[in-house]
Amino acid sequence: MATTPAPSGFLNIHKPVGGTSHDVVNQVRRALGTKHVGHAGTLDPLAEGVLIVCVGGAARLSDYVMTSTKTYRAVVWLGRETTTYDAEGDITAESDASGITPDDIRAALPRFTGDIQQLPPIYSAIKKDGRKLYDIARSGGTVELTPRPVTIHAIDIESYDAPMLTLTVTCSAGTYIRSLAHDLGAALGVGGSLNGLTRTASGAFRLEEAVPLAAFMADDQPARWLIPAQDALPDWPRVLLTDAQFAELRQGRTIPRDEPQADGSLALALLDGTLAALLRADPGRWQPVKVLLTRQ
Repeated sequence: MATTPAPSGFLNIHKPVGGTSHDVVNQVRRALGTKHVGHAGTLDPLAEGVLIVCVGGAARLSDYVMTSTKTYRAVVWLGRETTTYDAEGDITAESDASGITPDDIRAALPRFTGDIQQLPPIYSAIKKDGRKLYDIARSGGTVELTPRPVTIHAIDIESYDAPMLTLTVTCSAGTYIRSLAHDLGAALGVGGSLNGLTRTASGAFRLEEAVPLAAFMADDQPARWLIPAQDALPDWPRVLLTDAQFAELRQGRTIPRDEPQADGSLALALLDGTLAALLRADPGRWQPVKVLLTRQ
C-alpha cells in the first residue's frame, strides 16, 4: 500500500492579534497532522499579519527565508512611553504630543533610515549570557543593551492624527519596530510607543495573499494552502537537474556549472519541478549545500 507523502512547503498565514507565533505553529501541526512545523520570523502577540510557517523539508530553507526584507504598518502613540515599548507594557511616561506636526516627523525620520545601530527593547527574546532579555527584565534584573546593526530601507507617513501616527516601514530582518517607535518619540521630545503592528510583507509573501488562521483551521483540506518551497525564494537562480546530476549531488559530489553566477552565490536545483537541493557556485562547479529531496 502506497504511503501518503509527508506535507512539505511554506504557509502564508495571516496571524491574528493575540496569541504567539508558537501558538500558530501548534495549530498548524494539528491541522496537518505533522510535528515538523516551525516559523520564519516571530510576530509578538500584539502584532498581526504575515507569518511564514515552514512545514516538513521546507524548514531547511527557513534561515534564508527569515532574512528577507519585511514591510510593516506601524501605529505609534506619540507622547506615551511604556516598559515594553508597546501597548502591552506599563506606562512609564506621558506627555502632550498635539504640538508635533507632520513636518516635525518628516524632519526626524532620516536619522532612522539606512544602515543604523538600533538598541533592542529590554523585553525581547535576544539572549544575554544565555538568558533571554525579557526573563532578566521580568525578574527585576538590569542589563546593558548592545546596539545591533539593522537596515531600514524606507519609512513613509501613512496618516497622522495626533497622538496616533501610522507609518509604513520597510526594513531588514532583526529590526525592532517597537524600538523605532520608542526612538522616534524620543527624537521628537515627547516619547513614543508602538500601539499596533501589521506585517504586510515578508520577502515574497504578501498580506493580501495570506490565509487567515481561522480559515486555514476550518479548511477540510488545509494542505492545499502549502506553497512549494522554491516559490519562497523567487529571485534565486534555478538549475534544472538531470537524474544523473541529482545522483551525484546525493552522494555529496559536485556537478559541472555553465551558469554565469558569481562564485559563492547560491541557487536552487530542481528535479522534475521539485526542489531537490541548494547549491553554491564554486569555480566551474556546483557544490551541494543542502540536499532536500531524499529520493526520486
